[in-house]
Amino acid sequence: MKIDFDKMNGLVPAIVQDALSGKILMQGYMNEEALAKTQETGKVTFFSRSKNRLWTKGETSGNFMELVSMSEDCDGDAILVKANPVGPVCHTGADTCFAEVNSSKTGFIDQLRSIIKDRKNNPSDQSYTASLFAKGINKVAQKVGEEAVEIVIEAKDDNKELFLGEAADLLYHYLVLLEAKGYELDEVMEVLIDRHAKKS
Repeated sequence: MKIDFDKMNGLVPAIVQDALSGKILMQGYMNEEALAKTQETGKVTFFSRSKNRLWTKGETSGNFMELVSMSEDCDGDAILVKANPVGPVCHTGADTCFAEVNSSKTGFIDQLRSIIKDRKNNPSDQSYTASLFAKGINKVAQKVGEEAVEIVIEAKDDNKELFLGEAADLLYHYLVLLEAKGYELDEVMEVLIDRHAKKS
């Protein structure tokens, strides 16, 4: 990373985003030492202007933020930190410092899509996903059909664990089918957005 710490007297703003939900969790400041400690420990660390020292988020509460990735902005004077929060982020007990609820895990779908794409492009004998691609589009489509039937069957009963398991299987195989066809989930979203706009 090429951060211009001199531009802002040694400190740059660091915006922390939940790696799974995409929610903005908080904003703090980092100096070179805080950046280095974050990279070294894997726990998001700031320079506290009020305490005039390094401050690892969660050092007293235990609500750490586990580092996933960091990137600088186009001018090299701000940092985007993606992290997995362990507990509430704000000192008030709120999920975020902007008083927003941060319970969604749907951002993981993008991570899963990336893994599926990698299994297609870099297959291995140990990968179930790669084995599906190797069997061809008909087998992938068949699996989606099988999982759809299974979720319908589980929907008739009242076993949450089994229903959610089948729902996860269906979603996973659906994403594999999209990848096998060479389509992006965003294209499906565009269809839904277009339909919604026409009804509004």
